[in-house]
Amino acid sequence: MKVVLQRVSEASVTIDGEVVGTIVGGLCLFVGVGIGDAKTDVDYLTKKIARLRVYPDENGKMSKSVVDVGGQILVISQFTLYGVCTKGCRPDFTQAAPPDVAESLYDYFLEKMQEEIGSPVQAGRFRQMMQVSLVNDGPVTLLLTSKN
Repeated sequence: MKVVLQRVSEASVTIDGEVVGTIVGGLCLFVGVGIGDAKTDVDYLTKKIARLRVYPDENGKMSKSVVDVGGQILVISQFTLYGVCTKGCRPDFTQAAPPDVAESLYDYFLEKMQEEIGSPVQAGRFRQMMQVSLVNDGPVTLLLTSKN
């Protein structure tokens, strides 16, 4: 499983002109599910994200988590994180999990993320064309994987 984490001052996701998720201050998470991923991958990543110290303390040092600062979370499914671009000019997505498996783990990710931060999580919709708007704060952008 892969997650691109961006610390944001605001973020929203829109589908067919309707805003379906929005946050002010928190983390925008782009989540990709790969072949062989399981609930243990979700458990590892949601726990890690909730505790990851990406917010500055009073001295400017990154030592606070999204939970510490009361930040919000917006989760977007993103199978393209598993795109391989080594051959030709068209990405190969064969390393992405099949949609039924990916959707089940994405839904589980939403549940576990909410448990870890102790407040509701905003989200896009699985297998939908979405427009994501965000203001990256920092900028802080990290790539997390559940393997290795």
